Amino acid sequence: MNNEKTSSLLLCIIMDIVGYATYSIPLFGEIGDIIWAPISALIFFRMFGGWKGAIGGAFNFVEELLPGTDFIPSFTLMWLWQNFRQAKKTTSVVQVK
Repeated sequence: MNNEKTSSLLLCIIMDIVGYATYSIPLFGEIGDIIWAPISALIFFRMFGGWKGAIGGAFNFVEELLPGTDFIPSFTLMWLWQNFRQAKKTTSVVQVK
């Protein structure tokens, strides 16, 4: 795995931790989610772009607002889906001699 992929995975993990961390301060959880949800969705869209970023950003926005769903690591899941899907495409090509 190259440095760029490692850096983007680390950023995704940090974003998921920040989203989950709003519950670490009592009574701040839901208020923090109201503030964090649009910010998180915008960052998600900017990180992944295109239709994946738009749909994922909308999912991320709803996931951050709904109580009890902050445990879903949406950034990391999208990173995994995007990177393993690309790896599968490149390794599935078979050369016949």
